[in-house]
Amino acid sequence: MKSKTNYSYVGIAFIILVFGIIFIPRIIDRITNNDITRTESRSNAISNNEEKNASSDLAFIEINGVKKKVPDFSFTDQNGKTITNKDYDGKVYLVEFFFTTCPTICPKMNRNLIQIQNKFKDFENFGVASFTINPEYDTPKVLKEYADQYGVTNPNWHLMTGDEKAIYDLSNIGFSLYTAKDADAEGGFEHSGNFALIDKNGFIRSRKDNFGNPLIFYRGTISEQEKFDDDGEPEQISILKQDIAKLLKE
Repeated sequence: MKSKTNYSYVGIAFIILVFGIIFIPRIIDRITNNDITRTESRSNAISNNEEKNASSDLAFIEINGVKKKVPDFSFTDQNGKTITNKDYDGKVYLVEFFFTTCPTICPKMNRNLIQIQNKFKDFENFGVASFTINPEYDTPKVLKEYADQYGVTNPNWHLMTGDEKAIYDLSNIGFSLYTAKDADAEGGFEHSGNFALIDKNGFIRSRKDNFGNPLIFYRGTISEQEKFDDDGEPEQISILKQDIAKLLKE
């Protein structure tokens, strides 16, 4: 009985030895030649998936603990097409309020938007929503001429006109971007020169300042080339481009 047990141990040891001689060099060779890829590709797939679905560090704008979302709207664009907030679902986009006869800040804002448009020309899910605050004059035909003049080429850039009250409510209540008629102002209107940044789900987003508070809006009137305005305020087009890129990756 003892003798048989010894033979069993010898047999097992022999099998282990043969396995080591034949298979271990092959395994080492496969590792050396990067032939074992299942685990790596699995890890890469997980990593890529995480990167694709990762949230950026941009803040949501919250009011009473509720994330601020773009209100419903429906207007007519420069091509005579009805455009609603649903047309921007799944897109990262900028919002501005302007008017075509504006003699002051609007030309600066729209030149900056053209730069941003060209920066993201290869992204089908990037757009701009421009709302005129002078809808009586800014018909679709006028908006089309303005778009052509400035070089609007992005099919997701809609310059919109429509009911005056609805536009002013959207601006002042929906976005808190100030607009008003003012006979004493140049051009007859006052409005904010800021842009709102909207994510793919329709939420208003922005980066945080040095104190951890969201910027809320981005200055649209100072170009990257100018760097500062006459009051010493820095341009924000460069950081806006960075933040658009972040949202496009979400």
